[in-house]
Amino acid sequence: MKKLLCLQNISVAYQQQNIVSDINFDLIEGDISCLLGPSGCGKTTVLRTIAGFEKPTAGSIKLKDRIISNPEYVVPPEKRKIGMVFQDFALFPHLSVEKNITFGLDKKNHQSNLQRCNELLRLINLTGMNDKYPHQLSGGQQQRVALARAMAPRPEILLLDEPFSSLDVELREQLAREVRQILKLENITAILVTHDQHEAFAMADKVGLINEGKLIQWDTPYNLYHKPATRFAADFIGQGEFIAGEYIGDNRIKTEIGIIKGDVPAQCKLGCKLDLLIRPDDIIHDDDSDFKLEIVERLFRGADFLYTLKLDSGGTLICIASSHHDHKLHEKLGVNFDVSHIVMFPQLNDSAG
Repeated sequence: MKKLLCLQNISVAYQQQNIVSDINFDLIEGDISCLLGPSGCGKTTVLRTIAGFEKPTAGSIKLKDRIISNPEYVVPPEKRKIGMVFQDFALFPHLSVEKNITFGLDKKNHQSNLQRCNELLRLINLTGMNDKYPHQLSGGQQQRVALARAMAPRPEILLLDEPFSSLDVELREQLAREVRQILKLENITAILVTHDQHEAFAMADKVGLINEGKLIQWDTPYNLYHKPATRFAADFIGQGEFIAGEYIGDNRIKTEIGIIKGDVPAQCKLGCKLDLLIRPDDIIHDDDSDFKLEIVERLFRGADFLYTLKLDSGGTLICIASSHHDHKLHEKLGVNFDVSHIVMFPQLNDSAG
């Protein structure tokens, strides 16, 4: 596996205030990665620094082992062989689809430009749309044309800055899957920036979770969900609620929903107080179960209901159940627990931990 991009200890500051600090990650050729995090966390600043629009105040960025950014030296954006797809598509309204796609190519090579345009139009399922104008296309079609334009010069890396944010939720996830397929077919290395974890999971091989300018975890989507490195990662990814537990030995944790077995943190001694993350997929709806919890909130989602269940302690859990079973508010719902990927953290201020 060939390393294409390397960020080493990257920091960026505005007016002496750090926006991002000490960011480190590598990108393998052909991989699609994502920078994920809440609004204002610094993920777009990282992307703009890779593109060359921002100058790092510390650290360096290497592309194919060549430094393209450090505090003393910045290769201009147009000389980096890096493509970019913007949030607002940024298509030229007065140019046809064909002219938009071939805009960044050498104007002298009309025949090869047309060939590249048609090749990309086939790839994005818009064959024959050469003479259409942006206003004649749907939002999803416009986004695919913007992608084709960025791909046309065959960049080393493609950067996508919240490219689906103006589209409706269902179309976002669908387009993320389609874009992943297109990039993989062209073997293009890419970095997506988003605050939407469903987009990130649909598209990325690796996800970098950022919060308050720090890279919290760089991992596969699966590990980020099932093995979050920090309490913030556990809270931000997926849905779930923490419940209190106490370590009683032999990898067993006593909780109000029963004894749960799992690998406790190494520093945890007997009697250690823990917080365990219980996600909806850990809870199995079972009308025959003796363990029942009151429904305090219900959300109908077509194929299923999202139930909020009240624990005796006053805490809540979230359960997803098939909508073939319609349970009412304040009814008791029978559940079982299958916590096979246990996520836990020592409770804050616990002296036994």
